[in-house]
Order: sequence, then C-alpha cells, then structure tokens
Amino acid sequence: MDGLMTLHIGIAPASYVKRRMIEIARGGEPLPGEPQVWVSSLESLAKVLTEKNMLLLEMIRGSQPQSLGELARLSDRKVPNLSRTLHTMERLGIVELLEKPNGRKVPTVLCGTKIQFVLHFAPPKSKAA
Repeated sequence: MDGLMTLHIGIAPASYVKRRMIEIARGGEPLPGEPQVWVSSLESLAKVLTEKNMLLLEMIRGSQPQSLGELARLSDRKVPNLSRTLHTMERLGIVELLEKPNGRKVPTVLCGTKIQFVLHFAPPKSKAA
C-alpha cells in the first residue's frame, strides 16, 4: 500500500477532550470537521512516530507476522511493549490489530508509506468566564 493516507488528529489538553466527550455522550453533536482522535501535544504524537516505530511498521508490511509473539521475535522487542505501541498506533488509525479465531492478534498496517497529518487545535479558552 503506497497511497497517501490522511489522518485528522486533534491537539488539545485532556480537560478539553474530556469535556467534549461528555458533551457528545449527553447528546451533543460533534463540531463540523472535528477529529475523532486527539493527542495532548505534538510531542506525544512524535513519540509514536519514532524511527524505531517506523521500522516496526516496515517490518509488519514486509514479514506479515501472524501474531504479536512472532513480531516480538522479529523486532527483538518484548510483547507488552510492542502491544502498547501497536494499540497506540491503532488508536491513531495507523495499524489494526485483527483477532484471529485462535485469539491471537495479528497486526496489519493500514497506512501506506505516506501519511499526511491534518492537525486540529482546540479553540482557546474564553477569557470571559
């Protein structure tokens, strides 16, 4: 998969995200164009997109491991660490962890070799409160 994938990611303090989630859960409507995935900072996003993790994505593409254990052996990483990383990437829409009938999770890369990020910043707090 070499196509361009666009990920819409919001950047906001946890308090803003929590407030929006509660508003929507109570029947409020998402704002037009509001992202469904939020991070607290560009720094937290950068921690997911390290060189080590980009190599991991390439390894998943190339070897198509059939379990997290197999990927852990190939990448020389511990399964719990790998699982946390892949769940974070799954939340961002970069990978998908498919559960096989035997209960094993198989990582699949959803994005191509090009990802375009559209960053949405939360509106600033109103000073009139």
